[in-house]
Amino acid sequence: MKHLLFLVLISIFLGCNSKKNDASSKIRNPNPKKEVFKKLDGKQIVDGLDKLDYFKLTDSIELDAVKADFEKSYKDFNFFQGPMRGETLDFMDNRYFWVDCEELFEIGGLTEYLGQVQRTFRKLGLKLEYENEKSSQDDISWKHTIELNGNEYVAYDEQFSDSDWGIAYVNLLEMLNAELRLQGSNEQFYPINCANDGSFVLLTVQQLMFVNSHYPINDNNPQILGNWKNAVGL
Repeated sequence: MKHLLFLVLISIFLGCNSKKNDASSKIRNPNPKKEVFKKLDGKQIVDGLDKLDYFKLTDSIELDAVKADFEKSYKDFNFFQGPMRGETLDFMDNRYFWVDCEELFEIGGLTEYLGQVQRTFRKLGLKLEYENEKSSQDDISWKHTIELNGNEYVAYDEQFSDSDWGIAYVNLLEMLNAELRLQGSNEQFYPINCANDGSFVLLTVQQLMFVNSHYPINDNNPQILGNWKNAVGL
């Protein structure tokens, strides 16, 4: 009888200890591992961008030169940017845009940059017509609007401040992205920087993820617009 009781007690003890170990193992489960991407070489970067249709807007006659420059920029500088066309400030991939944010803010600047982006819209098979630009200004404030494809957008409607250039830059990207969404595009313009030498780029979400997975995360790379606004205090 004593021997039977002893066996029962041992069985209960081992069962409880097993449950305790199971619970402990669940508590001690490591956090999900962050996905670590293998360092790619320049050719693999170009191949990756190509698979995501990054170069579909590049003119065929310039395609080899654009790919070669992307490979070199990554290999030599770990930098996401392709070549410009001749002595101009036009990027050959038709996705990347240089912008002088002071010029953008001033009279005539908005239509200048809309004209540059219009070529890319056409390559996407989309429409970008601009007209009916209006401006009303006094000593301390300015209201500036324009119609894109018949839809009115605010280019600037604020009192003058140190944030004028940044506000004009954000409003440009927001109106362009609104028109892309209205026309069913899966592409959006993403900010990079805004200054006398600013820039922005047209990407799909998948292309943005690829760039931010394989290039350094810094001010030279595209960001989600809301994140960029928070970072610069807009």
